[in-house]
Amino acid sequence: MTRNIADFGTGQVLWSMLWFAMFFIWIWLLIAVFADIFRSRDMSGWAKALWCIFVIVLPYLGVFVYLIARGHKMQENNVRAAQAQAEAQRQYIQSVAGSSASTADEITRLNDLKARGVLTEAEFQAAKTKALNS
Repeated sequence: MTRNIADFGTGQVLWSMLWFAMFFIWIWLLIAVFADIFRSRDMSGWAKALWCIFVIVLPYLGVFVYLIARGHKMQENNVRAAQAQAEAQRQYIQSVAGSSASTADEITRLNDLKARGVLTEAEFQAAKTKALNS
């Protein structure tokens, strides 16, 4: 018995959508579990290998046992990764913002150096011209 798309009723379409959503969630769970296995710093290489084998050989049981046994560690790893990313972003923003002083600040700094005798008038003018042109 062959069926074409026109024979699908509303219930069958909704049922198909539900199965697709469940399949998508399952794939996401597998990716999350494998990512956590490899991201965990508290597991040895052998423990990671055993978890991978367990999840590959018995996928449903492996994922559910992993979620029960190490679900709290998954959350801790996610928080640690988010904190590390936020810190890296903060450091990057500070390095970019700190390295590009305004032209007025640069000229004020150069003037202070000239007043203390560190720069000569010619060096001050050359640096001032460079600061104004950049």
